[in-house]
Amino acid sequence: MPDRSRAPTGGQITRYQHAGPAALAGRRRAAHTATGGRAGRAAQGEERSMHGRIRAAFGLIALLAAPALAQSPDMRRPPDMPDLRGHPPRLTVTPTAEIPVSRLRVPDGFRIELWAEGLPGIRVMLRGEGGTIFAGTRTIGRVYAIRDLGDRREGRVLLQGLTQPSGIALRDGALHVSALSRMLRYDDIERRLDAPPEPVDLSAAFALPPDVHHAWKHIQFGPDGRLYVPVGAPCNFCTVDEDRHAVILRFNPDGTGREVVARGVRNSVGFDFHPTTGQLWFSNHGRDWAGNDVPPDTLHASTRMGAHHGFPYCVGDWRDPGIPGDRRCAEFQAPVVALGPHVAPIATIWARTDSFPEAYRNRIFVALRGSWNREQLSGYEVATVRFEGERAIVEPFMTGLRDEATNRFLGRPAGLLFLPDGSLLVSDEQNGAIYRVSHGR
Repeated sequence: MPDRSRAPTGGQITRYQHAGPAALAGRRRAAHTATGGRAGRAAQGEERSMHGRIRAAFGLIALLAAPALAQSPDMRRPPDMPDLRGHPPRLTVTPTAEIPVSRLRVPDGFRIELWAEGLPGIRVMLRGEGGTIFAGTRTIGRVYAIRDLGDRREGRVLLQGLTQPSGIALRDGALHVSALSRMLRYDDIERRLDAPPEPVDLSAAFALPPDVHHAWKHIQFGPDGRLYVPVGAPCNFCTVDEDRHAVILRFNPDGTGREVVARGVRNSVGFDFHPTTGQLWFSNHGRDWAGNDVPPDTLHASTRMGAHHGFPYCVGDWRDPGIPGDRRCAEFQAPVVALGPHVAPIATIWARTDSFPEAYRNRIFVALRGSWNREQLSGYEVATVRFEGERAIVEPFMTGLRDEATNRFLGRPAGLLFLPDGSLLVSDEQNGAIYRVSHGR
């Protein structure tokens, strides 16, 4: 167990200046990293009007936040790195002809189609007992409900006006929505799609930190009936209270019984439980401004309650030069495999399908939303992790959204969901679309 006696307490955060890029030290894991229908589109006029209001609001937010970000040492660009900027998401409906489904590629024997559209900012997806697909978003502040009508999909804005409601979970017919530090429960939701009820506000019971940085969440009920909730680091790299930030927590459904499942997890927005063993597996984002190729984003398995997975000191064998002290990487639980530098893993799910070939049925599928803090783009694809004994191997599965020749991207995969028929849904946050991947005829 790592010595945590030097960790700040009481929510204290210590930020550090950059020490500049550093090469990945020590051994590297043996892994090969691979560098549909309509959904009831909202009226175009309404979307344009809403987009104008959102742009104005976010412009004001950016102006207000800019001085604070400029003074945050851990987010300053090192002088030896280029001026890289993030990629703002599209907040309006993408015309059908502009959705790049024809550019998508999947392995031989699979087919991919446009399954739904008209859902700006769509991220995580889950399916209710009645067949409704619920989907969260970040920037646009919506939760969608999508119905499969056979020959077409009908989508609607179920909830709106929330702050980054990227985390959704279902239990006993109730939809739980995580909107930064807020935790809301909408009871009997699938029978009330036309008039959603007022939520039960569980925020005080969960008592999540009020930070915004890395506070958007993926939430999920585990096989133990507990709600698993990550709390990211409120920084790029900094030391934190290791019981409060950079953790994965679990709660009883009412917010009681808080426990720390994993520590040292900088920003996990995708995890799942092994279909047989129930073991928690999660992806994690490495920090920015350390170099084009370090640190990698990673996949982890939780083998011990409360184990420390390295942040802010280490990512695997890579010791962060920006964090002083004598903590060694051998102290921490190592990742299962590196997914690639700055690839931004979002949805991370075990295969739950009988229609895919046997070789794909014991794999983890990961939506790699794609980089911003790297000169040559990485990610923008769906990858799988397969296992050969003790070896984890990363392979591309759905590609075509990253244009190597122009160093541009055409879409950003974010959510993954296996349907009862064994097909796989992939949400594209940038284009507000859902693709369906199936095997055979």
